Amino acid sequence: MSGPDLIPADVRARLKALRLVSRRVSGALGIGQHHSRSRGAGMEFAQYRAYEPGDEPRQIDWKLYARSDKFFVRESERDSPLAAWVLLDASASMAQSDAARPGWSRLQAAKAQAACVFELACRQGDRFGLIAVSGERLQVINAGSGTRHRDRCLQVLGGLSAAGGWPDEAGCRPIWERIHANDLVLLLSDDFDEAALALIERLAAARREVLNIQILTVEERDFPFRDGRRFIDVESGAAVLTDAAAAREDYLHAFAAACRELTLRLSSAGIRHVPYVLDEGLDAPLQRLFAQGKARFQEGA
Repeated sequence: MSGPDLIPADVRARLKALRLVSRRVSGALGIGQHHSRSRGAGMEFAQYRAYEPGDEPRQIDWKLYARSDKFFVRESERDSPLAAWVLLDASASMAQSDAARPGWSRLQAAKAQAACVFELACRQGDRFGLIAVSGERLQVINAGSGTRHRDRCLQVLGGLSAAGGWPDEAGCRPIWERIHANDLVLLLSDDFDEAALALIERLAAARREVLNIQILTVEERDFPFRDGRRFIDVESGAAVLTDAAAAREDYLHAFAAACRELTLRLSSAGIRHVPYVLDEGLDAPLQRLFAQGKARFQEGA
């Protein structure tokens, strides 16, 4: 998938129930920093529009329905404080996919989830930007707004390929120059690179609102192998030969422990962290992060 096709129709419909919100800004500054002319479930009534599949029933104006026998949704103008950044890991390990869903790699999932975030921000009238890390270099699209800016971000997403590793601290300097205090940052990554984790911890400590979706394969979660296997680190080239059946129990135990440790580490830094496995629905982690009235305000879920 590329361009607008990055978001399947059913996922696009479910996105209508989501809203990007920064806990840091809304908690510190009240309703917001600037007024958005976006239409949504907000503070001041703006207009009616025809009901569409995926709209929340609570937005339907039932009194108007009683008079017209048609469903209409109340749309409102709202105050919007948000500048949202997608920090996308396009290092070599993000090319990995598995037999459970052939042709669906970590990077493809990350691209599609990034496109969902841009769609949400564009709909809200918020500013959004993209920083993609590929081959130890950065591709940066500065924060902007509107459909033309969204399409530019989608074009860059479509051209990304997985390569190389994560840049050093000096190579990450453009991130600090562009992402400001109280901005929202979403890292889409497999979280296997210590440099990436250290970076988002520093961002969180410097008053950025940091979220993280860890993208995992089904094979990493389930370890379904029963034969002799050689596992190769695509970034370092290191290889391990093992009897998979004999190693499975120890692997699963170690994997679960590593997941718990990562969640605790990021939660301690004030970072919202959710896992995504490639056999799940594309928007599952976004629902956990952004569904109104649900997991948005829970730490370390």
